[in-house]
Amino acid sequence: MSETLHWPHGYHGVESPYYDDPVRRLRPYPSKRKTLCTVEPIVQYGLREARYTSVEHAMREATAIAYLVGRGYDPRTAHRIVESWEVNERF
Repeated sequence: MSETLHWPHGYHGVESPYYDDPVRRLRPYPSKRKTLCTVEPIVQYGLREARYTSVEHAMREATAIAYLVGRGYDPRTAHRIVESWEVNERF
């Protein structure tokens, strides 16, 4: 069984690349808070998915979604792409 990812109201995916903002270039690393807030819906999705599939499958799916988000896909598109790779709940 596959559920839909639930994103915070008003969240539309990845903003412009981190280092495009000159002020942010001064910081050596991205914000911990922003990073964790960005991946939290994916983590929760993976935890829910693990109830219906194996933990291994759920982790692989959530990680693939997070990877695609990191590559610039919006979260919903990333989720749809990963779901399209599945056949009978298997990759």
